[in-house]
Amino acid sequence: MQHYLDHAATTPLRPEAREAWLDASAVVGNASSTHGAGQDARRLLEESRERAAAVLGCDPIEVVFTSGGTESINLALQGLWHSRPEGTDAIVMPDAEHHATVDTVEALIASGATLRSVPVYRTAAIDLTEFAAQLPGAALATALVANNEAGTINDAEALSSSAAAARVPLHLDAVSALGHVALSFRGLRGDAPDAVGLVAMSVAGHKIGAPVGVGALISARTARISAILRGGAQQRGLRAGTQDVPGAAAFATALELAEKERHSENARLSALRDRLIDGILRRVPSAEVLGDRAERLPGNAHILFPGAVGESLLFLLDMAGIAASTGSACQAGVAEPSHVVMAMGRSEQDARSVLRFSLGRTSTDADVDAVLSSIADAYARASGSGSAERS
Repeated sequence: MQHYLDHAATTPLRPEAREAWLDASAVVGNASSTHGAGQDARRLLEESRERAAAVLGCDPIEVVFTSGGTESINLALQGLWHSRPEGTDAIVMPDAEHHATVDTVEALIASGATLRSVPVYRTAAIDLTEFAAQLPGAALATALVANNEAGTINDAEALSSSAAAARVPLHLDAVSALGHVALSFRGLRGDAPDAVGLVAMSVAGHKIGAPVGVGALISARTARISAILRGGAQQRGLRAGTQDVPGAAAFATALELAEKERHSENARLSALRDRLIDGILRRVPSAEVLGDRAERLPGNAHILFPGAVGESLLFLLDMAGIAASTGSACQAGVAEPSHVVMAMGRSEQDARSVLRFSLGRTSTDADVDAVLSSIADAYARASGSGSAERS
């Protein structure tokens, strides 16, 4: 039996989202066509946009459907950079961001941008004072609502307020937070002046039970963002191409269900997570929970297993039918130490010895029991398989 504890990577497709996709796929027509079939597709598309906007607390026109979180992040960062005010070149970015952000910013640095990095605390929480201090005169800023590895939830309202006060456009990566944290684009944006403060927020469907390949960038009406895909005037000209009507319908369905369940699921997952963490610490006393224990995503257990090789531990658990994650980046098949863990002040050895267990809608007590019955033996074998530090 497979025990899936990697919901932070992707969570199972909801049956309701599958049905919404299948129903919408029977609507024949390009939503940009002017004939009746095209307008039927357009109607369904715009209804889905309105439904998504209602959950995300924004205007329908501000919902730009994309292929997922990575594209949304790229559109926000590249688009803001290329539309920046003359004389600005700095990008404010905390040290523990997702690779979709880190790699995009590195590409912009190669094009002339400069980086103003912001440290994170040992919990992976962003240093809000330093974030605010780095903002004046910057071209743009970006930050995670919730850290994708450590699970720590940041103060998105404070980040947005600081950006508005400094008159700097802010992008928030809400991919990991979606479905677990209350997200209102309008509420977070508050009274920000035109084109500054929170102007863009990225989300992805496969984190909440929508199909892989659909997401959105919430882009304020006033945001100055250049398109990175050209060839049409769809979606305010921000994202050219034939729009994915079935994907939009499935995404809206998953969003509504995730929001409806959010409070009850957060309570259920928090209890499961705490039982998982407490059980692991009893069985492996040297293990250590990383991230904030209170301000934390409900399904996230980010745990350091000292002296173990993370990939070995992951393999042994997989052999026992347990799917988890090392939480580290994998570039071209070569595992790397987690830059998030090192940004938290840990050593490279520690950054190679971390596992992330993440629970979701389909998680049960049996999944937790499976980990607890296997973890002590897996750790003993992984910590004896060689040094966690590599040459």
